[in-house]
Amino acid sequence: MVRIWLVSIMVCSAQAASAELSSLFPRATAAPEIATRASLFASDPQIGFFAPRPEPSLEVAPKVGTGSDPVDHLLSLIARAEAGSAGYDAVQHGARVKPAHRPTDMTLGEIYQWIADTPGQPHAIGRYQFIPSTLRRVADVRGFGPETPFTAGVQDALALVLLEDAGLSRFQAGELSRRRFMHNLAQIWAGLPLPNGRSYYEGHAGNSATMTWATFDGGMARIWGG
Repeated sequence: MVRIWLVSIMVCSAQAASAELSSLFPRATAAPEIATRASLFASDPQIGFFAPRPEPSLEVAPKVGTGSDPVDHLLSLIARAEAGSAGYDAVQHGARVKPAHRPTDMTLGEIYQWIADTPGQPHAIGRYQFIPSTLRRVADVRGFGPETPFTAGVQDALALVLLEDAGLSRFQAGELSRRRFMHNLAQIWAGLPLPNGRSYYEGHAGNSATMTWATFDGGMARIWGG
């Protein structure tokens, strides 16, 4: 009887871990909660100004950021500004020493090792251009260890943490205006513009907006219905 009980616990634990890893978008019945709001550039020379908030339960349904859900389209809009055509395999162009493999063929541990082995250069990586400190933080929020493959689905799951940092749940609940949400997104991703067309981090470490305000504003209006 003891052996059967232990096996049952192990099976249930494995199923729960699998569900966590394969999920991305919040269920409609989930109560909106707010994550720790820390800029993509926190602990970096490019400093953001978000204050800490309680972390949410990021329970999500299986999807990758290429579907028809509004959040899928938002992820694609951000990726357009951050990664361009390189998508999930993007590496910051200023990195003199690139990873030995495509990012999607690496584990988080291999990416951490590449970062450690190549000091003094930019290390933004993936579709959402995670910098080292942010990558470690959002991976920790998700519970992704060094053995986790840096797949498209994993990158999207990590980006969802940053969307919550910007106030996604509050925006969807009507508690945050679209313009304020866009401003928060621009504080996280340097490629997104402010209404004046400039990056929130304009001039810091060579950053500038990579899309116009009209494109950003128009894209958000199409995604969220005007």
